[in-house]
Parts: sequence; C-alpha cells; structure tokens
Amino acid sequence: MSDIPTLYAWAGGRPAIERMIGHFYDRVERDELLGPLFPGGVTAAHREHVTTWWSEVFGGPAAYTEQRGGYATMLAHHRNLGITPEQRFRFASLMSLAADDAELPDDPEFRAALVGYLEWGTRLALHNSQPGAEVMEQAPVPHWGWGVAPPYQP
Repeated sequence: MSDIPTLYAWAGGRPAIERMIGHFYDRVERDELLGPLFPGGVTAAHREHVTTWWSEVFGGPAAYTEQRGGYATMLAHHRNLGITPEQRFRFASLMSLAADDAELPDDPEFRAALVGYLEWGTRLALHNSQPGAEVMEQAPVPHWGWGVAPPYQP
C-alpha cells in the first residue's frame, strides 16, 4: 500500500490545488450568499494561504503549519463568523464545482475523498464559527487520505 499516491499528488500537486482554489474564489466573488463574506473581493494572499492549507491537508508540504501557524491560525480565521448552514452547503457545492473547473481528476475515488473533506471541514468550520462555540484550541492540520477507496490503478 506504500505505492498509493497522496491526494495532493493524485490531484496534480500545488498547481492543481491552486487552480481549484482560484476557480472557487472566482465563484465566491459572484455568489450572493458567500460574496458578502469578502467585501472588496478575495485577495491574492488569501487565495495563496488557502492553497497552502489544502495542499498540506491533501498530503503536500507542511507549509501551512510551518509558515502560517497551522490549525490555530485557521481556527482564528473562522471564529465568530457566524457561518450559516446555507453558507456551509454553498461553500461545499462551489468547491466541488471548482474542482470540475480546474479539471482535477474526476475518478469516483478522488472525488469521494474531496467531498469527504469538504463535508468534514465545512461542518467543523460551521461549528467553530458560532459565537461562544466551545472549540478545540489546538490540533494538527488534518492529513486527509483516500479512506476506504484508494485510487484504482490497473
């Protein structure tokens, strides 16, 4: 099983993750539900930081942990935002569409892992964003994998 690639490698590395994040935030800026969370648009720095997060989560370099402060930094960006269930769902939906826009692999195993992380991460962000929420202050950046369905390799 050691020859199974990371989700990061399978997706196409940082360039592929960067394309997905770019397409995602392009969609967010045009979206009536999520756009208002980013008045004035989504900065290049924000896009780069989120690309670094997703790259690490999917098995790429640990740059978000090493350069940005890891989980605690991501938590701080979401605290007290008051994300609604509708916004959570829209986020996950737009990211899935952005994966299509970016031409990430469309095999069911990869997409199941991608959607699995989207569901897990957005539900955690929803909880952590509520005013007064009890949150886990310290945790490692998650390292998402294939779960029960590794990539099909003939």
